[in-house]
Amino acid sequence: MRNVGMLDLESENELFADEVRAAVEAVLDSRQYVNGPAVAEFEAKMAARFGIAHAIGVSSGTDAILCALMAAGIGPGDEVIVPTFTFFATAGCVHRAGATPVFVDIDPRTFNIDPARVAEAVTTKTRAIIPVHLFGQCAEMDEINEIAARGDLVVIEDAAQAIGATYKDRPACGLGLAGCLSFYPTKNLGGFGEGGMILTRDEAFAELCRRLRVHGESKRYVHERIGANFRMDTMKAAILLVKLKYLNEFTTRRRNNAAKYDTLLDGAPVERPLVRDYNACVYHQYSILCERRDELAAHLKEHGVGCGVYYPIPLHRQPCFGHLGADPDAFPNTDRVCERVLSLPVHPMLTDDDLSYVAECIHAFYGTHQGMV
Repeated sequence: MRNVGMLDLESENELFADEVRAAVEAVLDSRQYVNGPAVAEFEAKMAARFGIAHAIGVSSGTDAILCALMAAGIGPGDEVIVPTFTFFATAGCVHRAGATPVFVDIDPRTFNIDPARVAEAVTTKTRAIIPVHLFGQCAEMDEINEIAARGDLVVIEDAAQAIGATYKDRPACGLGLAGCLSFYPTKNLGGFGEGGMILTRDEAFAELCRRLRVHGESKRYVHERIGANFRMDTMKAAILLVKLKYLNEFTTRRRNNAAKYDTLLDGAPVERPLVRDYNACVYHQYSILCERRDELAAHLKEHGVGCGVYYPIPLHRQPCFGHLGADPDAFPNTDRVCERVLSLPVHPMLTDDDLSYVAECIHAFYGTHQGMV
């Protein structure tokens, strides 16, 4: 039986193991372990790569969102509109900033926040919108920015899963006031541990983020604002500099894998990912919608195929947000997706035989044609 994992970090890391060891030894020799030279170099290369003036390395993708909210002045009494179908950190950071997350439904085919629902959710208390570029495809940013402009609202992109994605030839993280990235090991640009980044074209906002990541310190022991410890470890930046050189190649592999799935799954009773013509998706996940999802997932795992459900419980149904009183029936698209979504392996180390095997397992489960399993 073939084994096809959701990730293959072992094979991936073998490609650049020697480069990583050399980078780690250089940091050890420098003894500058926090915010060292590699952090500044990584920031400069990321800013140049995406044509966004300022890049601020931070401790995690979650802290990137929290720091950006703090820099935007979001706090108690404010409302921030977020999709209910996303990773917990999106709304968790809003709460941690002292503001109230306001959940809205999604487009059931792209999985991203629905601009029409965003417009309906705006109130006099709304201060910001956090669109999430889920699974590697950008949200409908023109419409979202138009809504924001009408209400003088801040737009902060949660691009944790979308490094390298574009919307109408414009890069993720350059479509609002700021964009936030994660370098968690499972991400398209995954580090060896936690890490994150804020990108922005606004110089004053960037400078404030830099201060907030060191407890709001403007100069040694002078704190004009209350920040937190959001600093990036030098070791992690040095490793990310190595892996950054492989990002384009890995993104191309992911896109090729997704295209092959699109063909291989033809005839299977599943809804394949829909990518808008003006979007370039980076396929952090290849997520299908299917009937008998849990049975299919069990079948795949029984045949050695990794898969995942992202996400089984929407944010409006999370116990910790029960006090917000969201109508549980107000998010039909999200509820349908949560019951049917299943993500398949799409990582850059897959072979054509791996992809064929995954597809054949799905066809065999539904009986859509004779396969190898």
